Amino acid sequence: MLAHIAHAHGSPSSTLVLPAERLPASEEALAEALSDGVAWLAEHGLAAVTKIALVSVSEHPLFDLDYRFVQVIPGDPARFDFRGSCGHSVLSSVVVASRLGWIGRLAPEHRVRVRVLNNNDHVVCEVDECVRDRTTFTAHFLNHPAVPLGELLPFGETTTDLPFDDGAIRVSAVSVGNPYLFLSGHDLGVDTPEELFAAGQPLFRTMSAIRRSAARQYGYPVDGAFPKVAAVLPDGENGLAARAVSVPSWHPTLALTGAVCLGAARRIRGTIPFQLAGGETRRTASLRIRTAGGCTTSDAAVSGHDQDSELSWVSVPEKAVSFTGAVTIDSFDPHALKEDSCLLST
Repeated sequence: MLAHIAHAHGSPSSTLVLPAERLPASEEALAEALSDGVAWLAEHGLAAVTKIALVSVSEHPLFDLDYRFVQVIPGDPARFDFRGSCGHSVLSSVVVASRLGWIGRLAPEHRVRVRVLNNNDHVVCEVDECVRDRTTFTAHFLNHPAVPLGELLPFGETTTDLPFDDGAIRVSAVSVGNPYLFLSGHDLGVDTPEELFAAGQPLFRTMSAIRRSAARQYGYPVDGAFPKVAAVLPDGENGLAARAVSVPSWHPTLALTGAVCLGAARRIRGTIPFQLAGGETRRTASLRIRTAGGCTTSDAAVSGHDQDSELSWVSVPEKAVSFTGAVTIDSFDPHALKEDSCLLST
């Protein structure tokens, strides 16, 4: 099977983009088929690729592409998590789809509308710059109709005391794009961004254990990829420092969905990000997010800050993607694949 690889800058992994029409739809059959592909990647020095995107031209009249995300959980054997999404992989898929001719050639101000099948997210990928093998986007995560802020709180509260080891820790659970837990760095024993970025395995293990505890609350597998978890601290005016756990290590920056979720959480009165980012005193400015790997911004359109206020969209600019190349994966079980489609032959 012909596959393509693209890398969104700041992501812990490149994305393997596959034609959805060639693969089975059920999770059980899909996991079996993808196991062959992951084994092939490992044999050819590409074991670091842990994100898979299944993409097709959308049959829905309002969208250009349908996208389904699969997170590879490294191990022997490798496992797969189908629950969430990945904004970096969405952008990588758009770059590949353009090269295959499934959508028009990318150019500044071109907007590609993507329907995320995992969670029904609607993402508009707006091209800011396109130079050779590098494309820069602004990603818009839309809610139409607008969603009450209270519906973004999976535990029904802006903060929750989450059972953890022999006690509890205060978290804000917010779900936009993906479910996230936001923790105050102060509650984890770190008080400055520099301390947060320099923290090693003890903090990683603590945050991973907190994530597993939250997974039990969600009813998710404790050894899966969701919910995500990130620690945050104040970082100057209109800014937060953030450090997140990824699979299977620290995230080098912050997931695109993490920036989206953090931008929304900062607008909800009472959440940890709202409190640490200045609360009522900084209502309208974009949020500047600093990580160990660089800075990004997130802007959320809300009608207010109470739980009955509504979120319309969240945008994250300056997300760059580089096209890596094509590979032919010849180890897929032919019985697991569907017949060649016209899209693949393009």
